[in-house]
Amino acid sequence: MRKIIFSLLVFATATSLAVADGTLDKRLTPFDKDRLAKRDASIASALAEARSGGSDEDVAILDAALAGKPLPLAEAYDPTGNWKCRSIKAGGALPLTVYPWFTCRISEDGTGWQFEKLTGSQRTKGMFYTLSSNRLAYLGAGYVTGEKPRVYGQDAKENQVAVVERRGKNKLVFLFPSPQYESKLDVLVLER
Repeated sequence: MRKIIFSLLVFATATSLAVADGTLDKRLTPFDKDRLAKRDASIASALAEARSGGSDEDVAILDAALAGKPLPLAEAYDPTGNWKCRSIKAGGALPLTVYPWFTCRISEDGTGWQFEKLTGSQRTKGMFYTLSSNRLAYLGAGYVTGEKPRVYGQDAKENQVAVVERRGKNKLVFLFPSPQYESKLDVLVLER
């Protein structure tokens, strides 16, 4: 009985964290379902390339970004507000590319948490969906400075999907497996 109550509490907490409009599975394209299903293998391959071919300084930045284990996204956790954010591209044509810090924001409008990268030439905007008590999915769309932000599903080539984890008190890590451009893995780390 205690196990059932605990499971229900975990489920209730998880489903109340970052619910957006609709069910994640119904929103995901078949291509993005496949990317998420194969994420562990694609992440491992990209990180191996990055660590073997990247500069020592860039590998240290990558390892610092990925440090920590997923922490609970408890009811008291509030990610809303401004963050500094950094993109890291692993694997592909270049083994490892680290970008400088930019500005990102997480907001809440009553339908769930929304994310937007506000500065830099490559941007993204989208929503979070609950996967578990310590893991979110991000569905967004890429765009460049000067373009009107897109929404997920508007242009399949710009769809972005990531698994998001809280890896510290003030740190979130987005893992974009098999992005459509430039790399095998995009990491977006947020700190404040």
